[in-house]
Amino acid sequence: MDAAEFDRRARGTHVDWIPSDLVARLIEHGHLDRVRQEASSGDWHCARAWVEQLAAEDRQDDALAVLAPYIEAGSWDAARAHAELLERWGYEEEAIAFAQVLSEVGVGEGAAFEHLARLLARHGRGEEAFELLRPHIEEAEFAAALVDVTGGLGRDEEVAELLGARIEATAERRPNAELGVPEPDDAVGLLAAVRERQGRVDEAIALLRTRETTSGNGRDRLADLLARHDRVEELRAYAAEDPLGNAATALAELLELRGDIEGAVEVYRARAAQSPNQAVLLARLLARHGRGDEAIEVLRALPWARGGDEDRIVSTLCELYVDQRRAEEGLAYLDGVLARFGAPEWEYVRLRPRLLAACGRLEQAIEELRADLDAPYAAGELASLLADAGRLEEAVAVPAVAADRLLLAPLLLKLGRIDEAMAALRPSV
Repeated sequence: MDAAEFDRRARGTHVDWIPSDLVARLIEHGHLDRVRQEASSGDWHCARAWVEQLAAEDRQDDALAVLAPYIEAGSWDAARAHAELLERWGYEEEAIAFAQVLSEVGVGEGAAFEHLARLLARHGRGEEAFELLRPHIEEAEFAAALVDVTGGLGRDEEVAELLGARIEATAERRPNAELGVPEPDDAVGLLAAVRERQGRVDEAIALLRTRETTSGNGRDRLADLLARHDRVEELRAYAAEDPLGNAATALAELLELRGDIEGAVEVYRARAAQSPNQAVLLARLLARHGRGDEAIEVLRALPWARGGDEDRIVSTLCELYVDQRRAEEGLAYLDGVLARFGAPEWEYVRLRPRLLAACGRLEQAIEELRADLDAPYAAGELASLLADAGRLEEAVAVPAVAADRLLLAPLLLKLGRIDEAMAALRPSV
């Protein structure tokens, strides 16, 4: 491979590289030489795996040599891996010096700058990290890093003042997200983290209560704060007023952790009829504690008009039926859903064959999938069923599987047909 092609692939996206799970399978099946070969041709996933292998063998120079051309091609991932290896091996000063160069030349842009600050803080140079980040308090990721790296430095009041200034400066206008300026609510959350760290929990709670919402990505920051400090009654009151249900989830998790399973069950049960998400969480809680049959009844009792036909409800119920060795009932349930309400095609393709297989009707499952291979995900489900049954050659021979490199390559690897697997993964190379 010439230098230009290496550079293109080394700078590329995951589309240009062998998927990391397939790289792991190559290693699992003993094909380290092929991983090394692909690494030297510009495949970053292979290079990362090969570097880890060399590092595990304490071949430090060889590991860094693999990374060098990727760094030269401008790969931040490779540069970060280089710095992390130096740190792992105990060469902290060398890691810091390398990270400083990266931040100066702009590799990785802001990511390199933040990496340097966190690296300094990890190795007793928190004051330097503070000075590095302080001028960049307006940028969200650096503000968060500043809070993290100053823990234990005695600088909490200075950090609080900086965050307070940001809150003031942005309170009357909506910031330009493209500039990375944190919204006031984000700065409030960081200030609350500082106050919590200082032991001023009441102030942290009061700060978070000023926000329009403290929920994001299925979690609630205020609820999690209350849970961390075992303030059950306050959390219970907050959960009662939280329309999203994230506070209720935090409360139920805390009660379960404390051994109050019935209390956790009641928290979820109070919302299950209105919230498919809470219903599923209730069912999974019951199943974790040996009450799988009860979990099934909870989901079966949901009124269809209120969300009982949500995809997640159907999927969870089918899984529970299989886990409870009631696959025939699960199949009857699913067929009833399809007859009465219909279901997304992908859900039908995914769930029905698995239920059939769990009922001991594998051949029927296979034939139904073969008859409907144009449906989304059908080829993948068929390949999975055949592979699980040890029928790899049949799986490879399915036309829809043979036409999909990501389905075909793992099967070929399992069969030991490494050259064909690599050809499937690299059709244009």
